[in-house]
Amino acid sequence: MKCRLAGLDDAEAIRTIYNREVLGSTVTFDLVARTMEDQLTWLDDHSGAHPAVVAVDDGGRVGGFGSLSPYRPRPAYRTTVEDSVYVDPEFQGQGVGRAILSELVMLAASHGFHAVIGRIVGGHEASIGLHRACGFEQIGVEREVGRKFGKWLDVVLMQLLI
Repeated sequence: MKCRLAGLDDAEAIRTIYNREVLGSTVTFDLVARTMEDQLTWLDDHSGAHPAVVAVDDGGRVGGFGSLSPYRPRPAYRTTVEDSVYVDPEFQGQGVGRAILSELVMLAASHGFHAVIGRIVGGHEASIGLHRACGFEQIGVEREVGRKFGKWLDVVLMQLLI
């Protein structure tokens, strides 16, 4: 798998991977699937210093994607970003998530960010392990801050200083 910046041609693949998680899991707290218009807006918002990347195989098939987003809107937070990583189930367990997260950390550093925060639904050991393997440390847990599928959900906070 090779990572590169996401482009408009990747919109449908990203949307498919993301909507599977929206509709069938708690790894995202979104409750409504993205439309293509939503996805194109998201891609537009994830350029420049807050990019989106895709991992593609030799045939150009998208196996996963990730992005950097502003952590909080107030100016003092401008040197901190939040990461997101999603991997198509067919590509899980093959190092795709690690390739994406490593690329995001490299991009964060190249854009001058100081901290990367991962906010992970409690119990999602694959994502917690991925972040830990990439040097992130757990810095806290927000208890029962989300609700989806009739369940209260915790958020595990992980941080990497770069």
